[in-house]
Amino acid sequence: MYKISKEEAKNIRQEMEKTTDSKAYAKLQAAALRGEGFSNDQIASITGYNSNYVGELCKQFVQDGMEKYKSDGRKGRNNRHMTEAEAMAFLEQFHEKAIKGHVVSLDEIAKAYDEAVGIKHKSLSSIYYFLHLYDWRKIIPKKQHPGKASDEVIEASKKLTLS
Repeated sequence: MYKISKEEAKNIRQEMEKTTDSKAYAKLQAAALRGEGFSNDQIASITGYNSNYVGELCKQFVQDGMEKYKSDGRKGRNNRHMTEAEAMAFLEQFHEKAIKGHVVSLDEIAKAYDEAVGIKHKSLSSIYYFLHLYDWRKIIPKKQHPGKASDEVIEASKKLTLS
């Protein structure tokens, strides 16, 4: 059983007031309730966690302390390799090519992106995600000219010119 004192519970409640992250809030609440004398089952019914998980949270709190306990270690979108302005400047070169009628391939963009950030990506998923962030989408040229006559009209035309 991992014990959390009433004094620690008071400090945890103060931290709960400061946090804006709902997951961190719920974890802190579980630890505070343990310090206030609630059982794992009671805490589970209040927080919505499983009673076994409540025990793990309290164990983690006692071992690691409050600072590590408040964050889950994920960084969100902070792993970007370019700022928004750099990304827009990077994409501008391909936008100009596309406007001129050139076909811009994903491989071409991926190669330029890898050179720009200095990282060799193993898959194209990061490039797809990067392009999605800036509302780029896949456009495939049509296989046939939009103004091309239908096959029936072409056959009728051949018959008229051969006679």
